[in-house]
Amino acid sequence: MSKPYKGFEPHWYKELPPKGSYRSIFKWGDPSFNKVPKEALYKMMKETFHLTDDDFKQYAEPLGLELVKLEKPCSLSQELLDELRLIVGDDNVSTEDYDRLSVAYGKTMFDLLRLREHIAENVPDAVVYPENKDHVEKIVAFCVKHKVPLYVYGGGSSVTRGVEPICGGISLDMRRHFNKVVDFNETDQTITVEAGMSGPKLEETLRDAVRLFGAKRAYTCGHFPQSFEYSSVGGWTVTRGAGQNSTYYGKIEDIVIAQEYATPTGIVKTEAFPARATGPDVNQIMMGSEGTFGVLTHVTLKIFRWMPKNHYKFSYMFKDWHSAMEAAREIMQCECGKPSVFRLSDPEETDITMRMYGVDESPLNGLLKTFGYKPGERCLFLGFTDGEKGFCKNVKRNVRRICKKYKAMSLTGAVTSAWEKGRFNDPYLRDSMQDFGVMTDTLECSVRWSQMEHVHKMVRDYCHSRPDTICMTHMSHCYPQGANLYFIFIARMTKLDEFVSYWSGILDHIQKSGAAISHHHGIGKFFAPWLEGQIGSRQMEIYKALKKHFDPNNLMNPGGTLGLDLKEKDKKFLRPRW
Repeated sequence: MSKPYKGFEPHWYKELPPKGSYRSIFKWGDPSFNKVPKEALYKMMKETFHLTDDDFKQYAEPLGLELVKLEKPCSLSQELLDELRLIVGDDNVSTEDYDRLSVAYGKTMFDLLRLREHIAENVPDAVVYPENKDHVEKIVAFCVKHKVPLYVYGGGSSVTRGVEPICGGISLDMRRHFNKVVDFNETDQTITVEAGMSGPKLEETLRDAVRLFGAKRAYTCGHFPQSFEYSSVGGWTVTRGAGQNSTYYGKIEDIVIAQEYATPTGIVKTEAFPARATGPDVNQIMMGSEGTFGVLTHVTLKIFRWMPKNHYKFSYMFKDWHSAMEAAREIMQCECGKPSVFRLSDPEETDITMRMYGVDESPLNGLLKTFGYKPGERCLFLGFTDGEKGFCKNVKRNVRRICKKYKAMSLTGAVTSAWEKGRFNDPYLRDSMQDFGVMTDTLECSVRWSQMEHVHKMVRDYCHSRPDTICMTHMSHCYPQGANLYFIFIARMTKLDEFVSYWSGILDHIQKSGAAISHHHGIGKFFAPWLEGQIGSRQMEIYKALKKHFDPNNLMNPGGTLGLDLKEKDKKFLRPRW
């Protein structure tokens, strides 16, 4: 709980959004939960954006409290709707305005700005709530028979316009029914679930495995993206997502061991073998397809022993970004085990993090300055371990050894505990700040160690080319060969076209720098213009050949997803500048 403000506090909107309102759609997460900036963060915003308390006495953006009302009626005939209802039941088909808009957008700022302005340019004609795999297969067949576009909505946390129904048609909402356990196999340490299973429900199920399945112990999937509370197993899989613990457990493609899809040309089902040499891996071909080949129905995941007692936390402060990066690389290349969470903040993010988590108000801040860890230069590294006790102790010991070698000061596990406490609810801050015209969004990329400093500088130089803009950056999801760089930009911005221009410029510079344009967010329709420039035309030809095989009529998530049906004039080919 944040401390009460000592001075003026804006009237942050903390009420429950009206049922059926635009705000109830774009608001992050739990309708009854809100998170507002601490006073230190509020003061920083005023300083950075040259604002005063007067600028926070009235809202700068529409609050979206009005009831949803669309100008686009359902274009499906009554005969087609009746046929759909025969497949799934009357209660599982909706053409109501609110239901249609609720599955149309994700959670990028582009989506939120449009919803605040009541811009509903792309909505499905109908929303269908499948109850089982048979329903999904019959709906896919229905769409093929009648040439109806089909989209899938899992948890709704997409930041790539991945779920947006550009061509209308049907959206499958997997949340209501399609979220059950299909099989639990403790001998093989696997669990098979329906694709709509949410992150929290999956973890609750695995932690309660003794009672639910008569298992010998509790388990975990080890996959905890920041969107964990409002994302689904299916969404993780089709976008090749990553959790915050991925340095130890791996990305979702390392955790998924089998899948089943309903495609326009038939069922595709892989088997849950630990490894195989039976030609190209169809699991990897299907993962990352983002619903363009078919609808993911069942997913089999590896599971791991849940051993929270071995969750050893640590945090260190480095004097500068270069030494911090060198230490990070050595930790990942020393072959003495990997931390589970591995997060290294650059100087700008470090200073803001210290404000957000109260370190700037503690005696520790003065101690850091005394020993030469200067604001604007110092870098915060935090993490923790997962796994067997001896393994975790060894990882922590070697992390300490390497950090000491690079002159880092130990901050104990307290800072990590503060970060862990709020790691899933920081997105709630976006709504509170945007009400007053302060926008925040993210972009991330995959980077080799040899190009890390170049990418970091090039992208941040562009971000700061816009005056009075914050660009927090951290390294996460680390490997012996490189890591993910994650950029969080905060700006005083309310215009939709200004946001798109700035966002596009950042992605331009990520691609020009030589980094991969996405490490775990996926591509969707937002990143699609840059994809062919990233992977090359020959690889794009492979994607298109697969699309033609699985979905010759382009009914599965059409409208630019993965750039499969983009016009040539809309593509961006930006070469690295070395």
